[in-house]
Amino acid sequence: MSDTRIIVGAIAGAFGVHGDVRVKSFCAEPEAIADYSPLTSEDGSRIFELTITQQIKNGYACRIKGIETKEEADALKGVTLHAERDVLPSLPDDEYYHADLIGLEVYDTGGSKLGEVRNVLNHGAGDLLEVHGPGLKNGVLLPFTRAAVPTVDLSAGRIVADPPEGLFE
Repeated sequence: MSDTRIIVGAIAGAFGVHGDVRVKSFCAEPEAIADYSPLTSEDGSRIFELTITQQIKNGYACRIKGIETKEEADALKGVTLHAERDVLPSLPDDEYYHADLIGLEVYDTGGSKLGEVRNVLNHGAGDLLEVHGPGLKNGVLLPFTRAAVPTVDLSAGRIVADPPEGLFE
């Protein structure tokens, strides 16, 4: 992947009247988001020095250097927070950052191309790879389990899948 930044959270709006913001962390250890500061906006044009002030429902209340008013904090609502990849922890062999999976080509165990990963979703029951490809009217949600995806080869840019019967029909 050419981009060296990984999304680690999002600003959900103001918290209080003194410029604090509500932050949703997408990190495996949610409080670690502050360890990756300074964070950037999606396009890299803004830099955010983040300090957690307290844990709140669904996230953290945080101070961002230079944000002093509720109006300034509200203006940041919806901004995604990105960290440089080299400050993130290394993952075990069988774990992947979602950003690494997006764009990989998906082949079945017989070598036929099924499509390409366009997104990684998680609605609480485990990760799903959204695969788009030739002959597919809509994207297919492939369970990201060892049974359905036995091989992920990041260096070759490909995934070998053994999808459940009828999934790609």
